[in-house]
Amino acid sequence: MHEIFVNYRTGDEESAAAMIANELSRRFGPDSIFFASTSIDAGRRFPAELVKAAEECEALLAVIGPRWAEVRGADGRPALEAEQDWTRREIRTALDRGFLVIPVLVGKATRIDRAVLPDDLLELADCQYKRFDHRNAQADLKALGDTLARLLPDLSGADHDTQVPGEPQGAGDREKPAGGAGHPRMRARDVEQRVRGGIGNLNGNLSGTFVNEPQGPVNTGRGNQYNAPHFEGDNSGVQFTAGDNSGTVHQRFERDRRRSDDGR
Repeated sequence: MHEIFVNYRTGDEESAAAMIANELSRRFGPDSIFFASTSIDAGRRFPAELVKAAEECEALLAVIGPRWAEVRGADGRPALEAEQDWTRREIRTALDRGFLVIPVLVGKATRIDRAVLPDDLLELADCQYKRFDHRNAQADLKALGDTLARLLPDLSGADHDTQVPGEPQGAGDREKPAGGAGHPRMRARDVEQRVRGGIGNLNGNLSGTFVNEPQGPVNTGRGNQYNAPHFEGDNSGVQFTAGDNSGTVHQRFERDRRRSDDGR
């Protein structure tokens, strides 16, 4: 079932109706939106499909531009005056069944004048409207989608623009602190760090505090602090092994012995 029926008049802002239908289809899925030019398959009976969709929708968006009430039919009279006018019939069906009807005023369209409406559409003038302007399309489409998501709870599960409740963006990239440890634990298989004088390659499970190039003695926990002497050279092959920062810090420095012809 299509929850949202996009109603429009040929000759008045069809492009705006198409933009609205496309964006809502992206956000809520194509099965949630009925738009006559794309939702009726080849060979299907056009009148029957329109009536069925209008009778089963939960909300109808009446896309109304500046010429909506002025477009004329084959007889030269305003199309809106004809009882069999499809735009009029679709809106009347939604109103008669008590569905949510939202006029979407496009561009310079003004609030609906009751004087131009036939008796069976007078209620349309009382419906609170939304606005859509091509110059502000992105914000207006988002506001319209947000309104529909709020008013139609069945759409919430299909809303592609909604995050998982309570989970901040990027939360999946961080691991929760280990139980009782008080410090976040970073799990890395192969993390390349390009830091001057720091740690070049981290592997395995790492926990604790990492200090890069301290300018003096640093103690990040309980117990004794031993400062290493100054080392010259490239310090290649340095390994650092530490406990939980509650006692002595042990360091072992080994110079990697390479043959002079080994440039790797």
